[in-house]
Amino acid sequence: MTGDRGGDAIRIHQADNVATAVVDIAAGDTPFARSGVRAATALGRGHKIALAPIARGAAVVKYGFPIGVATADIAPGDHVHSHNLATALTGGGDYRYAPADCDAGPEAHPARGFRGYVRADGRVGTRNEIWILPTVGCVGNLAARVARIAGERHKGRVDGVHAFKHPFGCSQLGDDLDHTRALLAALAQHPNAGGILIVGLGCESNQLGALLELIPAERRASVRTLSAQAVEDDEAACLALVDELIAGCADAPRRDVPLSKLVLGVKCGGSDGLSGLTANPLVGRMADAVAAAGGKVVLTEIPEIFGAEQLLMDRAVSRAVFDDTVALVRDFKQYFIRHGEPVSENPSPGNIAGGITTLEEKSLGAVQKGGKVPLVDVRRYGGEATLPGLTLLEAPGNDAVSSTALAAAGATIILFTTGRGTPLGFPAPTLKIASNSALAERKTGWIDFDAGAVLDAGFDSAADALLDLIAATASGAPTKAEANEERDIAIWKSGVTL
Repeated sequence: MTGDRGGDAIRIHQADNVATAVVDIAAGDTPFARSGVRAATALGRGHKIALAPIARGAAVVKYGFPIGVATADIAPGDHVHSHNLATALTGGGDYRYAPADCDAGPEAHPARGFRGYVRADGRVGTRNEIWILPTVGCVGNLAARVARIAGERHKGRVDGVHAFKHPFGCSQLGDDLDHTRALLAALAQHPNAGGILIVGLGCESNQLGALLELIPAERRASVRTLSAQAVEDDEAACLALVDELIAGCADAPRRDVPLSKLVLGVKCGGSDGLSGLTANPLVGRMADAVAAAGGKVVLTEIPEIFGAEQLLMDRAVSRAVFDDTVALVRDFKQYFIRHGEPVSENPSPGNIAGGITTLEEKSLGAVQKGGKVPLVDVRRYGGEATLPGLTLLEAPGNDAVSSTALAAAGATIILFTTGRGTPLGFPAPTLKIASNSALAERKTGWIDFDAGAVLDAGFDSAADALLDLIAATASGAPTKAEANEERDIAIWKSGVTL
């Protein structure tokens, strides 16, 4: 385990003036035995205990960085949380271009490959499915009905037939409509879909023609469209098109491909105080492994890098990438400010209950999912990751919205870390990685991997096991979310509705 463990608590960096409990602590216990500090009160797993006096107004330090300022004098042994610690974030920010050596170092794992579906343009899918995308919420139930019927009719011929309902596409204007259109157009190009049916109503703002213009001509061969208002029997017409799509991709074989063909999306949700100690740095090792092999890694949740953004900026491979990162962060902060919200309106109630106090603390834990991979590109919402290395993607922190954006960017596997648990699943296979063993043991129907084991066994064995699971999943092994038929999308609603 990285960090300094002195019993039932861990000091992550030698500069830290707090330690994090890895189990529930009773008053009077000495969770970080090396300090001799006794807990003044009981505190839960993932919560922080002061190791030294911290004066009011002074920085509280975790991960080697300030995570906020003390709002009261804090004595050694005190519980450090929202009653005595507050964010220091503002809507501004001066960023420096100071590129650091972000070489992830030699690959620590044997090169893995997987068995995937090689598409005509050379991209590789981890599934061979039919996706039905409604342009507008009005035809969402039609899409779901067609997917259900076709899935039964063609069971075993493809890996699944899925409809992705959403409530948007009508009464939208400007950038808001553009977001919906870009997201759907990006999903329509995903390599996990051997065939795509886009179903429109006919009178919606999100017209089929405008959406199709966003899909390159060379990727339209596996796309079919239908306007429900233009045919007498819309269900039969949709089913006929799905039959045609399945006939074109049902015999596609899985082939052995290198790990470089993987596009890895990394995400955290329902985080706790252990997420930045166990699950997120473990996923960072997966990012390092995929990038070292020549693959792509996509990181999003822009509001959840506030306070840690400079660490990513220092890994930019060029001044242009740095400038794009600065612009993205500043634009997102202005998005909050325009709506009269503080940029630090995070963490969530679940995060707070799990021991995370400030957005700086959450962000410093969250950015670890990107490992040490060089930052090679910045993409706006609905954009596709095209370069080997780490791509920073515009999307909010919301689990469903950001995970959908990762899939739209081309992620063929999503690693989703969590300390509280969630059943959600998304278009790409989504592996749920628990930050603590208690969650993994309690929610076996949700959790695919227990990262809590690194507290005792260390990272190396866990990294090997997780990389094996990723390869197996990419080769067709179902995730818990897939087994539970949890497959949904959510689109970023950022404007007015007529």
